[in-house]
Amino acid sequence: MQLNFDRRVADSLPTSWVDRAPLALRPYLRLARYDRPIGFWLLALPCWMGLMLARIGDGIAGYDIWLAVLFGIGAVAMRGAGCTYNDIIDRDLDARVARTADRPLAAGTVSLKQAWAFLGGQALVGLIVLVQLPLIAILVGLASLLLVAAYPFMKRITWWPQAWLGLTFNWGVPVAYTAATGRIDPAMIVLYVACVFWTLGYDTIYAHQDSEDDALVGVKSTARLFGESSQYWVAGFYGTHAILVALAIWLSQASPWIVIPFTLYTAHLFNQVRRLDIEDGARCLALFKANRTTGLLLVATFATGALLTGLAI
Repeated sequence: MQLNFDRRVADSLPTSWVDRAPLALRPYLRLARYDRPIGFWLLALPCWMGLMLARIGDGIAGYDIWLAVLFGIGAVAMRGAGCTYNDIIDRDLDARVARTADRPLAAGTVSLKQAWAFLGGQALVGLIVLVQLPLIAILVGLASLLLVAAYPFMKRITWWPQAWLGLTFNWGVPVAYTAATGRIDPAMIVLYVACVFWTLGYDTIYAHQDSEDDALVGVKSTARLFGESSQYWVAGFYGTHAILVALAIWLSQASPWIVIPFTLYTAHLFNQVRRLDIEDGARCLALFKANRTTGLLLVATFATGALLTGLAI
């Protein structure tokens, strides 16, 4: 079996500050994906969503700034740790896929022992962040380790690894919500499920960059499962997501004025579906990255609801 490693894949092109970092640091920065910061955003945004949803009805407090900073640091540490762990497990597969063949473990620029040590350091930072939170949030956060540990194996055993990623990447919703409120509410659960569908959509788009190579090496994904029907499936995932977000807003009893930022958010979300071309890898990557803006718009939607708390309608 021969893969064409001369094929230029959009997500493997050297275009970030990491390529100008000291030579000894570059493999570790790439191992943690500092050259692809979109992952940090997609891990932090659900935390901020959960935090702002929790403040609808109570208003935003000064302590929330500290929580938001903690969640940002935690997202960077744990996304880096997750990517490092994923590369440790997938190092043989990565060497057989064009987009991932130059990853440090697959390319041999970092040893397995060094990778495990680097993983431990990042996990320690994440633990330091976690213990700053209330006990209930610490327990909720620790529960995510089971999801993280199992994720790299999902692409080998199910056509739906994107669903497992959704369960894992959006765990920040319950962590942040419980940190802010000390309880679990229906609105929080609904938002968490909504974000799982969001991830199903954007990661299906992302997976179309690899669908050809994935088929050759036997890696499963929703992109391969849906094939030419992917645009309809993404529309369905995003539609379900938007409906569930609206339900979470309704359950939180937010001001009706929240519909204005929510409308901007849904318009940006479904513009991805309109522009999707699964044969264009560069466009798939661009649409995937556009979810940073999509997520920020949703954070702004919930923040609007929190800021409007107590105002006359």
